[in-house]
Amino acid sequence: MDEIRITKIENISIGQTENKEGGTGCTVILCKDGMAAGMDVRGGGAASRESELLKPFNNAQVIHALTLGGGSAFGLDAAGGVMKALEEEGIGFDVGVTHVPLVCQSDIFDLTVGDPNCRPDANMGYEAAKKALAGGNYKDGNYGAGCGASVGKFNGMENAMKTGIGSFAVQIGQLQVGAIVVLNAFGNIYDDKTKETVAGAIKWNKTGFSDYKDFLYKLDKNVENKFTSNTTIGAIITNGKFDKNQLTKIASMAHNGYARSIRPVHTTADGDTIYGLSVGKVDADLDMVGTLAAEVMSEAIVRAVSSAEGAYGFPAARDLY
Repeated sequence: MDEIRITKIENISIGQTENKEGGTGCTVILCKDGMAAGMDVRGGGAASRESELLKPFNNAQVIHALTLGGGSAFGLDAAGGVMKALEEEGIGFDVGVTHVPLVCQSDIFDLTVGDPNCRPDANMGYEAAKKALAGGNYKDGNYGAGCGASVGKFNGMENAMKTGIGSFAVQIGQLQVGAIVVLNAFGNIYDDKTKETVAGAIKWNKTGFSDYKDFLYKLDKNVENKFTSNTTIGAIITNGKFDKNQLTKIASMAHNGYARSIRPVHTTADGDTIYGLSVGKVDADLDMVGTLAAEVMSEAIVRAVSSAEGAYGFPAARDLY
């Protein structure tokens, strides 16, 4: 098994753009010929667009792009710009008078990081899609949808840390499996290999990380709003040949990667979502790819921590070690 760059997976290109001052952005994963897609949502507060396309009884078997963005529900406008860019290139389903591209989207909540009035819009989506069409410009870190990502918010935003977007991919023979994730969690982040905390809520005295158990297990009544400003979103991308039902299962198994590296995870204060995307025709076992998906997702989460730079008053991991 060899590590490869996420951009080496065949038949995809990834474009992203961000507003550094506003603290938000979007990332577009594009497959011109269409890609089978599934989706599994585990958090209680997801912001998404065109999710119905991915249900088993829906007629659509492929989508043409997946947009990951900031701006919470406001940022869902970005998909309109992605559609415009793809329509201009004749990408999508031919309906006689034009081509209709199918674009799904999920967003994180980053409104409390930079300028709350700055959100991804159709222009930003269009720009990110054009970059993908031109070959892509993907980078890990404070880019695209990861521009305003942060973690460790259970002790309040004043004790949170800056993270970003991260990726990790491997190749076994002809099979390629990769993960891309926008890390914006309520909880702390752990390296599954070392079992160490690598990011999260910084203690009041700045001597280490607060224990999420001290926060959650001492709640003596229901808390209606646990800083509902989170959500980790990501995708598993493989050239293995799978349909959308199988990809939903792969996305489900990939949530094990979230569970290994984010604690707590899948809370009511998160909208944790994973997509499964198939962009090739390599014969592969579903259970093997699903198991591998959890591993690469866990690694991508750590990359989202290590590649981030401190911004907007929030330190990154590189500032602490």
